[in-house]
Amino acid sequence: MSAKSQHNNILLAILGFAAVIIIVALIGFFTLGRDPEIMQGQVEASEYRVSSKVPGRILEIRVKEGDYVKVGDTLAILDAPEVRAKMEQARGAEDAASAIELKAQNGARKEQIQGAYQLLQQAKAGLEIAEKSYKRIQRLFDEGVMSAQKRDEVFAQYKAMEAQCKAAQSQYDMAVNGARREDKLAAQAQVSRARGAVQEVNSYLGETVQVAQMEGEVSSIYPKVGELVGTGSPIMTISMMNDMWGTFNVREDQLNGLQVGTEFSAYVPAFNKDIKMKVYYMKDQGSYAVWKATKTNGQYDLKTFEVKARPVEKMEGLRPGMSLVVKQ
Repeated sequence: MSAKSQHNNILLAILGFAAVIIIVALIGFFTLGRDPEIMQGQVEASEYRVSSKVPGRILEIRVKEGDYVKVGDTLAILDAPEVRAKMEQARGAEDAASAIELKAQNGARKEQIQGAYQLLQQAKAGLEIAEKSYKRIQRLFDEGVMSAQKRDEVFAQYKAMEAQCKAAQSQYDMAVNGARREDKLAAQAQVSRARGAVQEVNSYLGETVQVAQMEGEVSSIYPKVGELVGTGSPIMTISMMNDMWGTFNVREDQLNGLQVGTEFSAYVPAFNKDIKMKVYYMKDQGSYAVWKATKTNGQYDLKTFEVKARPVEKMEGLRPGMSLVVKQ
């Protein structure tokens, strides 16, 4: 075989090998295509924290982490001796205000009314004698027997007794009627104020027994029995398992028509199955969130959106923290 023929054979082999590589690459490009983009999110649930308005020491915790509680179930009991002391003070103030109101409503005592009545009768008797004396002296004065000076003295005594009788009548009426209307209203207002203080302290006393406000699962318990908790300090967290959703952080070039009301399928690795979900919330993450330049020269950037979607149908066993995978 000549050298030229051998050279041609080698060249043909190289060209054939290159052609095979190109054909395989083209077949792979058109058949396999690009790998699908993946969006990963996780399941979340609504939570609320159980806390007290009053400081106290944890006396008893009646639930454990993982327990499912219903509305009204007792969760924890606190010991707050200061609140009980305030209750005694408030009740004492209420009793005192009620006694003052009763005194104002009842008026004077029976003995005081009787004394005022006797003074009134004494004044009436004196007025009657003074009136008779004045009329007798007046007749003598008309007959010219009595001097004007004597007549004027008796008349002055008569008027004095008349005024004294009116004063006695007023004292008796006041004793019978009791306190003034304004005093009675003031006493009633004091009672209302005292009762309001009792109700306020009673509401604080109710805070020493913490009950479940919503149905859910106890996810975390923070203090231990015997520890002191302050006002508003969280005692435990309850997850509302009937209110779950999935949260995804999606770059805007991956939204692909996603909008509120759109339904899509998400893969749940924990169950190795898909779940149908419906978008109900979309919001950009702001300038501080992750972004990606679409070109190396940085002509414009892509923002990240927070997308929330709820399961269309309830899935048994779905729990907060589980992964959700969406392939595009």
